[in-house]
Amino acid sequence: MKKYLAEFIGTLVLVLLGCGTAMLVGCDAVNGGGYVLTAFAFGLVIIAMAYSIGNISGCHINPAVSLGVCISGGMKVKEMICYWIAQCLGAFAGAGLLAAIFEGAGIKDMTGGYGTNGLAGVNDSIMVGLLVECLLTFVFVTAILGVTSKKANHGSFAGVVIGFTLVLVHILGIGLTGTSVNPARSLGPAIVNAIVNNGDALKVVWVFWVGPLAGAAIAALVYKFLESEK
Repeated sequence: MKKYLAEFIGTLVLVLLGCGTAMLVGCDAVNGGGYVLTAFAFGLVIIAMAYSIGNISGCHINPAVSLGVCISGGMKVKEMICYWIAQCLGAFAGAGLLAAIFEGAGIKDMTGGYGTNGLAGVNDSIMVGLLVECLLTFVFVTAILGVTSKKANHGSFAGVVIGFTLVLVHILGIGLTGTSVNPARSLGPAIVNAIVNNGDALKVVWVFWVGPLAGAAIAALVYKFLESEK
């Protein structure tokens, strides 16, 4: 249970600080400031959580990462599903806290939807959105599997590498899909936005499950092949 609680807390913090930063500063790629701040917010949360709960749960805080680890043989399917539940509940709780803070204080949400993901940056193309999320998650999960591999021996630097890889994929992805690479991070804000603002982000949230999970699965299979000595 401690592992699942750690995943709940980690995903809550990711949504609270990552999406919260986006809501506060905006993600305007033209002006750039809020765009970069949001990218670093998500990456820095991963670094902080990796050194906080990494020794307890592995600090997946992302269903796509858990899937990649499962396919790689690092956890069983039953445990992965429990991780998914904890992560989704954490994301929902984090988005709920953001709603309480922003609505309670009357602060303008610069994203218009609690940091929900969307397809406006790819002209509402579902196929392009799926491709973007699949590719970005492939890069992210490949980096995680590589840096945490027993053969890698990166030790205490793993959290930093993973965090800055998330910054990297956000720099490209924010202007396209808002960058999910994390189904729970997309689901939590979408549900809260639907409840509070009658938002319609839930209509496309499936894209931010299918794309990242596909990318994670491909990354795990490719990395297993590359690392195999056969």
